[in-house]
Amino acid sequence: MQTTSETPKVRKRRFGDRKDGRKVRTLQPIQRMMPYIMKKRSDAQNTFSDSFDITEADRIVRTKVKEGKTNFSLLHIILAAYIHMLAQRPGVNRFVSGQKIYARNNIEIVMAVKRELSLSGQETMIKVVFPPDATLDEVYMIFNRAVEEATQTTGETMFDKVAKVLISFPGIILRLIVRLLFALDYIGCLPRMLLNVSPFHGTMIITSMGSLGIKPIYHHIYDFGNLPVFLSYGAKYTVNAINRDGGVIRKRYVDIKAVTDERICDGYYYASALKMLKKLIQNPEVLNQPPAQILEDID
Repeated sequence: MQTTSETPKVRKRRFGDRKDGRKVRTLQPIQRMMPYIMKKRSDAQNTFSDSFDITEADRIVRTKVKEGKTNFSLLHIILAAYIHMLAQRPGVNRFVSGQKIYARNNIEIVMAVKRELSLSGQETMIKVVFPPDATLDEVYMIFNRAVEEATQTTGETMFDKVAKVLISFPGIILRLIVRLLFALDYIGCLPRMLLNVSPFHGTMIITSMGSLGIKPIYHHIYDFGNLPVFLSYGAKYTVNAINRDGGVIRKRYVDIKAVTDERICDGYYYASALKMLKKLIQNPEVLNQPPAQILEDID
């Protein structure tokens, strides 16, 4: 049973836990079997697609920009909604490593960012840790700070430095290193420094196709690491709808696609979480306050 608390309970690390998550020990036998049947995340990918009404979200974006929050966008609302959803559906923040299912210790969102929007613009990855009770304004501040650090620095991010070191090895040596990293990750012995910078370990990875002016894509999730969800959203568009009085109203929509690791929770749980995410994005006013309660995942 999930427990309710104002702040997540601090747990002692037990045998079988990982640096980035605790082993979920009370799962049903069929759930514990799934990672052995579907060994890779690419074996366990499910896809989801829906259109979200962002009429109210667009209004909130305009209001925040007028308040002086430059660069405030739909992305911040989606992130805040996802964090609020996890407060009620913490099972979506699980992951599979070494054929075991774990509850992640933190909320870690991964995203690729360009230092400049051009064909030759350099790209890097950021991983942002959010508190489980983050409000919309807090999400904006935390995320923008991370983006600014990654895009405005004249040097390299820690991810860039690690990637640069790895790619400096000859190909055959690099293949052996990658195999070693897979093995260390499998047994939960990957160094914390690598876990902290790895874009393949986190709660969710998100990409905006809207900034490129195209529709969202189904982006695969990676076999290396433990990311269980990849979200992609596209360009905004307008739809004419009929209201109850028979009049025509204009509504704004965005299409969102998700690729998920089906092993971390069942379809009913996923469906409930995605419906909650949609409701939060369509009614973003609630995101200005922290979640009313934070449910802790099962033991």
